[in-house]
Amino acid sequence: MAPKYIRLISQVKNEVARMGRGGRKLALLVAVLLVFVVVTYKLQLCAPSDRGPVMVPKQTYVVGSDSRVYSYDRYMPLIFIGGVPRSGTTLMRAMLDAHPDVRCGQETRVIPRILQMRQHWMKSKKETLRLEEAGVDKEVLNSAIASFCLEVIARHGEPAPRLCNKDPLTLKSADYLSELFPQAKFIFMVRDGRATVHSIISRQVTITGFDLTSYRQCLQRWNNAIATMYDQCQLVGSDRCMMVYYEQLVLHPAHWMREILEFLDVPWNESVLHHEDHINKPGGVLLSKVERSSDQVIKPVNVEALTKWVGQMPQDVVADMAELAPMLAKLGYDPNANPPNYGSPDAFVADNTRRIRDQSSLWEKKAHNLQLPLAPVVDEMDTTATTTA
Repeated sequence: MAPKYIRLISQVKNEVARMGRGGRKLALLVAVLLVFVVVTYKLQLCAPSDRGPVMVPKQTYVVGSDSRVYSYDRYMPLIFIGGVPRSGTTLMRAMLDAHPDVRCGQETRVIPRILQMRQHWMKSKKETLRLEEAGVDKEVLNSAIASFCLEVIARHGEPAPRLCNKDPLTLKSADYLSELFPQAKFIFMVRDGRATVHSIISRQVTITGFDLTSYRQCLQRWNNAIATMYDQCQLVGSDRCMMVYYEQLVLHPAHWMREILEFLDVPWNESVLHHEDHINKPGGVLLSKVERSSDQVIKPVNVEALTKWVGQMPQDVVADMAELAPMLAKLGYDPNANPPNYGSPDAFVADNTRRIRDQSSLWEKKAHNLQLPLAPVVDEMDTTATTTA
């Protein structure tokens, strides 16, 4: 028997010795029942199920540079950041990465791929039957995928009390991820689809299914993708999935970062408003040389990118905007406003924007020194598919 239970029984016996005869009988009965409950509980954990003995994973952990041990499991409060690429997901993760308690890190790319693979398996009756015949039922598959995702999230960067993953396309599987990780929360980045598409085309961000020569086709693809993610966020529920508008985040970062940290149950820290001071520093914001947004998040929060799309689209596309992208109106954007009025920036954001414009050569030099970016980005996304748990 385990030492802790031996100590417990010993303590009970000592207390019994100090009681009267009637009390001793009652206490002994309670002690016997207590031991029975403990032993029965332990046996149930190891007892064979209908399928045979249960495999129980060992506790997993990583050791930080401070020699502190960080354990991780499926029930920890993970943070997932997602949205259509070029919607502010990198800025969001950089601001969170600046917080001393949070670590997001660079995109992994493998997590949305394993989720997409699982989706294809589940859509095929033949493949599902093949898996079940091999003993790989839903429970086994979920456990394997959760373990894969968790290992990637926990070990691809420095340890931290709160772990975060920023792979934009994971939001297509938010409902399923919420099942795998019951305590996880989701940040759904939303941006005006016209700005998103202009950014994708002008920066030549290659996304499967997007024709970078056609604003019309890309807007339709954006609409399909954002609709899927919107539905997924609604399924997860507002207590676990928070929609964050990119425009409002850059206009009023202090207000929205307070809202976001409160939603995530993370204490406030002023560092989230100055992510640029933590670029490529230990425990700070590590950037990837192959992520297109890396050269932009070296700058402080600013409004430079809000309306760059205005005047850049063919007139026939502008005229058909409401029909091409009905999700614009559903998300609260005016499809006929050119330019739109997103609001006025906070004073320090306006000051950041002026300094960036006045020192454009300085920021270009910083991006060059960091060698950002090294190559075009390829995002895998099947915008016609939906993902269900």
